[in-house]
Amino acid sequence: MDILLFRDLDRLRQTGNFSQAAALANLSQPAFSRRIKSLETWVGALLVDRSRQPVRLTEAGMQMLEAGLQALTRIEQERSQILEVQSLPDKYVVTFGAQHSIGWRFYPAWLQALEDAYGPILSRLRADDLPNCMRDLRDGDVDFVIAYASPDAIQRGPVDSIVIGEDRLVPVSKPGDDGRPLFDFGNRDVKMPFLRFGNSAPIGALLEPLFARHRISGALRTVYENSMAGALRIRARAGDGVGWLPKSLVQPDLESGILVTTGDPDWVVDPAALLYRNMALINRVTRSIWTFLEVRQSVSLVPPG
Repeated sequence: MDILLFRDLDRLRQTGNFSQAAALANLSQPAFSRRIKSLETWVGALLVDRSRQPVRLTEAGMQMLEAGLQALTRIEQERSQILEVQSLPDKYVVTFGAQHSIGWRFYPAWLQALEDAYGPILSRLRADDLPNCMRDLRDGDVDFVIAYASPDAIQRGPVDSIVIGEDRLVPVSKPGDDGRPLFDFGNRDVKMPFLRFGNSAPIGALLEPLFARHRISGALRTVYENSMAGALRIRARAGDGVGWLPKSLVQPDLESGILVTTGDPDWVVDPAALLYRNMALINRVTRSIWTFLEVRQSVSLVPPG
């Protein structure tokens, strides 16, 4: 699949017209239309509503466009870093491992804030399930792991951690036509369809005390589970159920009204975000970053939002 097809989809979103979008892409209109159709075939869903003028992207189209443009940005960043490393072979590339739920939005914001305060660093991200991230940390395949505070994170080995910020797990739902959540827990006799973190995502365990304290579990019926917060977010946006998702991830959806909070205002969890390191595997660069963060530990490096 040609990842540049997402650029074409974005041109179509901007113009609402196949001919104008094709002109921006320096293609004929039939050739441009074939490219959009090939992307729809690969996804397996209609991405463009052609029944109106100007044409508009469907919900699936908007979801895939966001994911595709983010992937393109990551690829371009990696390419730039590779070229920079090749031109400066003495520079060390810091490798971060992160839970999927953190890698989507929290990590880019945190890294930018870190570089603003500390200075530019060469870095790359390896997003995976937390157990795999911690394994890579023990094996020396990553320098640091960023994860929500969890007793399951630290296993064996000389692992140390430091608080680098915080997030908030909030219950969200797609809104109805009246702007109210489709799933509002108003009728406790009807179980809410629940979008659940899978067992390989320790973030789900952070919700258990909340569920027990407010007796929420009995009001939930699991309809989908996934270890990736981004996958749960897509299902929430589609109106498939309610999920407790990181606010750093869904903040744009809350601001645009694609998602709304649901449940009681105090049905939230505020997990700390920790940076883990293997104390047996450090070098001059990673030691400098860690020392800087120790000094700044009481100061959040994540912009409020």
